[in-house]
Amino acid sequence: MLKDFVKSAKPNDEELTERLKKARMALAGRQMAIKEKKLPVLVVFDGWGAAGKGSVLGKVIRSLDPRFFKTETLSKASEDELRRPFLYRYFARIPEGGKFSFFDGSWMDEVTKDYLKGHSSPEDYKAHLTSIKRFERQLSDNGYLLVKLFFHISKKEQKERLRMLEKDKSTGWRVDQWDLWQNKHYEKCLNVYDEYLDATNQFVAPWYFIDSKSRKWAELQVTEILVKSIDIALQNTGRAVPILQNTFPLVQVPKLSEIPLNKTVSMEEYEQELDTLQGRLSALHNEIYHKKIPVVIAYEGWDAAGKGGNIKRLTAALDPRGFEVHPIASPEPHEKNRHYLWRFWTRLPKDGHVAVFDRTWYGRVMVERLEGFCSENDWQRAYNEINEFEKELTDWGAAVIKFWVQIDKDTQLARFTDRQNTPEKQWKITDEDWRNREKWDLYEVAVNEMIQKTSTEFAPWHILESNDKRYARLKALRTVIEEIEKKL
Repeated sequence: MLKDFVKSAKPNDEELTERLKKARMALAGRQMAIKEKKLPVLVVFDGWGAAGKGSVLGKVIRSLDPRFFKTETLSKASEDELRRPFLYRYFARIPEGGKFSFFDGSWMDEVTKDYLKGHSSPEDYKAHLTSIKRFERQLSDNGYLLVKLFFHISKKEQKERLRMLEKDKSTGWRVDQWDLWQNKHYEKCLNVYDEYLDATNQFVAPWYFIDSKSRKWAELQVTEILVKSIDIALQNTGRAVPILQNTFPLVQVPKLSEIPLNKTVSMEEYEQELDTLQGRLSALHNEIYHKKIPVVIAYEGWDAAGKGGNIKRLTAALDPRGFEVHPIASPEPHEKNRHYLWRFWTRLPKDGHVAVFDRTWYGRVMVERLEGFCSENDWQRAYNEINEFEKELTDWGAAVIKFWVQIDKDTQLARFTDRQNTPEKQWKITDEDWRNREKWDLYEVAVNEMIQKTSTEFAPWHILESNDKRYARLKALRTVIEEIEKKL
């Protein structure tokens, strides 16, 4: 990779000026094209300290309408970001369709720096590489153009630039201890960068090496690469993507029709056990806070299955400062214009906190599948993408607890009718609920496939038999307690 990098012949000054002028105009024109096609473009500027990333970035964006791009400086993670999963701060910043995001620094800088400084083990480093490759592939598969640029200069050139920056009082602040350490250990850094670049040089997200000795020449390389990459991406808009085979171990779960729903509990037993279980969960909430263990609880199920009441009894046991419930409805326009998992990544809890999702990322393989809100290729690909998402959460240290709340058709009809005939409950029933009921059999097929393909060993599905809501509430509490105790 870097060691074998052969610099392209730099054009003479006249040709350089002419080509740069054309490239700037072309990039400005492509901005309108990506806006019309709603193509999201993420451009990553990585490379050696003092290689000119910031100055070249500043020149490249001058050609663009500032209403349709955003620049992110990604150096040290904030205290809040350090309490989230590794990829959180990057996923949170991906652009909307039709816009650019420029990252000055990225996940490469974070993981290689930690590894070089001895802050992460070889095992952690390898795990991060796996996460990064999944992240980059998922972006590409979901219609993103990801352009990765590495600005390369020699050790001698870097040393000279750092010396010049330090000499000038107005630029001295730009040189930090990491830049100096990097130059002092140039060969060590070169070896790690080479390995990283080789490991993450994927067909869907290749690396481009920028000869950075001349800033004007570097700007031309970057601008021409962007124009060519956008042209290819625009031609490939809407393409089908290969469906990857699941590689995660799965847990066998029975089909919905095989689950007995005659389990009940008396009111006296319910009230007594509810109090005991809520007391235990309350104590565990204090423990996970002190031990910084995040908990993600996901609820899916039939309409009128009792998810709301179940969540209410669960959260009644939690400290209100340490949990949040996310009722998930149809995506807002700014959510629809991003990767479908974006709105869930941005709602993840801090370590030691609990996030409860009333409806989840599984909408992709249920309502979006059946209502035609995404392509067949999209929802078939989503099973593996969701497993990868949940693997990121459990690798972070989270307990991921997934509930399917199950009732039969007759019970649903009785509850719908009760809601419709009771004035104070009428807000709970909508025309959409009745329409969904007509598609019960289709939904059952989709749910069975979803559970079969996403009940992994690290995030298995738990079925709550909810013809008797009291039984389901107690089972949910017991399950959450057991899963948290496993983590502790």
